Amino acid sequence: MSQRLRSERVHTGLYWFLGFEFFVGFATKFWPGSTFFGPAYSEKFAEWGFHPNMRFVVGGLELIAAVLLVLPRRESRFLGAAMLVLVLTGAVTTHLIDDAPFWQGTSAPIHLVIMIVVALANWPADWRDVVPPWGSSALAARGGMALGDR
Repeated sequence: MSQRLRSERVHTGLYWFLGFEFFVGFATKFWPGSTFFGPAYSEKFAEWGFHPNMRFVVGGLELIAAVLLVLPRRESRFLGAAMLVLVLTGAVTTHLIDDAPFWQGTSAPIHLVIMIVVALANWPADWRDVVPPWGSSALAARGGMALGDR
C-alpha cells in the first residue's frame, strides 16, 4: 500500500469520525429526554437563556455539517467545517458565560480548533468552487434562462 493511499484513508477516517461525533450531537439535541450527556437539551438551552426549541436549529446545523464532512469533495468538507466553526463559536461563548463543567468547557474549544484546522486544510482555491455560479453560462448549460435573458 502506498504512502499516499494510506494517508488518504487516514484522512477519510478522520472525517468520518468527526462526522459521527457531530451526528451524535444532532441526535442528542433532538432526543426528547435526558441523554448520556446529562439532562435534556431542552432544559439545557433554557438554562443557558435560549428558547428550548433552539436546540433543533443547532442540531439541524450539526446534522448538515456532519453530512458535508463525510462527502469526498474538499468544497463540501470546507462548508461543513465552516458551519461548525460558527456553531462551535456559539457553544464556546455559551459555556464561558455559563461556567460549564470542565468536560463541556474543554470539549467545545477543542472541537472548535479542530474545525478551524479542517476548514483551513480544505480552503477552496476559488470561491466559485464552493458556491456554483448563477450566471447565464451556468444556467444556459442547464437549459435555463438568466435574469437578463427575458
